[in-house]
Amino acid sequence: MSDDALTKKDFQRLSHFRYQLRCFLRQSDDICREYHLTPLQYQLLLHLLGFEGREWATMSELAERLQAKHHGTVMLVDRCEQLGLVERRPSRDDRRRIEVHLLPRGAELSRRIAELHQPELRHLQEEFRLPGWPDLP
Repeated sequence: MSDDALTKKDFQRLSHFRYQLRCFLRQSDDICREYHLTPLQYQLLLHLLGFEGREWATMSELAERLQAKHHGTVMLVDRCEQLGLVERRPSRDDRRRIEVHLLPRGAELSRRIAELHQPELRHLQEEFRLPGWPDLP
């Protein structure tokens, strides 16, 4: 057995973290469904709203953020576009590149759902006292 062997406490910590994460995700899924969105649709909207420096992203950027395959991301954007949540626009800088932009309806849904996540985020922040995370109101 190496000196780096995991201890019972390591397994307990990991188990507790995974449990808390799963609770957050289950609650998030329930909130999304109350607004008639799938969890992935909400995540797409959230990433557009939360993208640093802008409120749009390319398909590749969204696929990375979602940890999804490119073609799956395209299908997700298609569905969100049909729901009037996002729209594709050609880039001003490179007409070959397509940007995915959040529409007002998508932004409003994102904000409502994100607001409902705040109590659970505060709970996680207190539970794990994560360094570098700003204090939530």
